[in-house]
Amino acid sequence: MTLWKEFTAYCAAWSIGAIALRLLAALVVGIVIGVDRCIKRRGAGIKTHTLVCLGSALVMLTGQFIFITTNGSNYIDRLPAQVISGVGFLGVGTIIVTGRNQVRGLTTAASLWTCACLGLAVGIGFVDGALITLLLVIFTLKVLNRVDEEIHRRSRVFDAYVEFDSSGGASLFFEEMRKINVKISNFELCKSKVKGEGPTAVATLEVERAEDKPNLLNAIRDLRFVRYIEEL
Repeated sequence: MTLWKEFTAYCAAWSIGAIALRLLAALVVGIVIGVDRCIKRRGAGIKTHTLVCLGSALVMLTGQFIFITTNGSNYIDRLPAQVISGVGFLGVGTIIVTGRNQVRGLTTAASLWTCACLGLAVGIGFVDGALITLLLVIFTLKVLNRVDEEIHRRSRVFDAYVEFDSSGGASLFFEEMRKINVKISNFELCKSKVKGEGPTAVATLEVERAEDKPNLLNAIRDLRFVRYIEEL
């Protein structure tokens, strides 16, 4: 307990070591939450959560830097606040929802917002914190991308895009999944935009083992009422 108190007291101090530890803690928090979201196949995964957490930590550190270097004055905080909110609206423009109900551009939006935070830190002279954050951002985009892909590969839960031959295909699909003990946690059925074709669906499926996914996809392809299927 004493060591923990000494550690937290050191992190609360203002030094290069404390700054690095705070940013590393933000990295860990983002990774932990992002992994959970990634396993459950939510739209925002490891990279998005980590980038947002790093950017937020850097903003707080920059605010403390301003307070220290201006002898307690915080009037200059107003301008950065407008930049942070303004870039947030800009980032929304990079987020799209595809025709298969996939959310794209979340990591781009998060990296754009984090880049604005880096610019604010550099602009006020907080170069140490900006450089440490930049290294962690590069780590997030390069290394965690591989971690993200590996988690998806090993996950028992996955999303599948399915095209049916007729409107009755959806109910038959549920029956077949129930027979082979495949859990469907989410199912979004959409009417096909092509006249004469059956509906399409995005289903979240859960198998007993990650190794079963290829066999399951092949089994679904062989169903007479399924025209097309692919993992998202």
